[in-house]
Amino acid sequence: MNLYFKIHPISFIKAMSMALELTNTGISNHHCRTTIIAKAIAKHLQLSQPELQTLIYASLLHDIGAASNWEEKHSIMHDDNTSAIFHHPEAGYQILKGSPFLLEIAVPIRHHHDRYCGGNPSGLKGEQIPLLSRIIHISDRIEVMIDKNKHIFKQRQDILSYVESSDFFDPALVKIVKTLSASEGFWLDIVNYEYQKVFLSEFDFFGKRMLTSDDLINIAEIFSGIVDGISPFTLRHSRDVAATAIFLARKHGFNEEELKLFYLAGLLHDLGKLAVPNEIVNKPDKLTEEDYAIIKQHPYYSQRILQQIEGFEEISNWVGQHHEALDGQGYPYGLCSDKISLGARILTVADIFCALTEDRPYRRMMNLEQTWAIMDDMAEKLKLDPNIYKYLKLYPDEVSALLESQKKL
Repeated sequence: MNLYFKIHPISFIKAMSMALELTNTGISNHHCRTTIIAKAIAKHLQLSQPELQTLIYASLLHDIGAASNWEEKHSIMHDDNTSAIFHHPEAGYQILKGSPFLLEIAVPIRHHHDRYCGGNPSGLKGEQIPLLSRIIHISDRIEVMIDKNKHIFKQRQDILSYVESSDFFDPALVKIVKTLSASEGFWLDIVNYEYQKVFLSEFDFFGKRMLTSDDLINIAEIFSGIVDGISPFTLRHSRDVAATAIFLARKHGFNEEELKLFYLAGLLHDLGKLAVPNEIVNKPDKLTEEDYAIIKQHPYYSQRILQQIEGFEEISNWVGQHHEALDGQGYPYGLCSDKISLGARILTVADIFCALTEDRPYRRMMNLEQTWAIMDDMAEKLKLDPNIYKYLKLYPDEVSALLESQKKL
């Protein structure tokens, strides 16, 4: 049975775009600023509403193919001349092409670094490159060139000179950028953080859309795959947590509709881990205090991202609390006892169980006997809820079957 969510799709896209902006020091704004530039060009071109909608969605997610690779994220921000610049557009296309909801943005993202002069892996050049891809390309490169430490008016001429001198960009779009650049407001909109916060509300006119829980699960599976792709040791983690959360929630008496929410929460619980560099996630040695501080950000960012989506208020709270502990020694809020939601308690048990029964860079996966020994101790010390944990111990055969079924995915 499906749950139905009537939401502005832009709220979901905006939230997922925010996930792509995560860094170990907070949230950047590359995708939003690129979208502001792209929208100004689209307005000048008088694109139709369907074209504008696709452009906005694609611009907000254009670097999705690099989300789980910190080295590539750094490279694409600093070097447009290497052939490596084409890796993440193709990866983004492969990620999105199977999604009925996001399919329309797959092609514009696939070609968003194709150069107008040619020499692209796609074999396309000039007008053969989709118009929306050409708009994203020039918008992306303008944004990357902006030095956040210099006043925008002191660098706009250098940016414009680069765009005009390069054969990477559509000459017709270069002319539009030149026209737009004559306005101080064009540049100030790009760098004004207060405007960025309200910019996406301008697209509420795209309207709401009725999405089923299965529609949202399809999108959530895409993003959980990106998060889990940060490390070869977590390739199944989010799906494992989602499946285990359903098992626990069902045993606790939640109905089939509510189980869909637990599956969504499990898939998206670690979305904030996109703020954690690969070298920390894959570190085989003991984490430093600084490493651990960076990791402890992730439930906070997961919550802040998901709470932007209409209908996700409950899920976002569960996700934000899934590292809290009944004894008050968890993070990021230090909640204790009845301050921690039941949904979060279920996610906590599922997350710990899956982490212990999966390989990690510093140890091999544990068998059930080893897992029970650790979780028994955690339950006794109120690091997790004994009343939720008991379902794993009461149904060992079902738990073993669940583990085996997950390994086959």
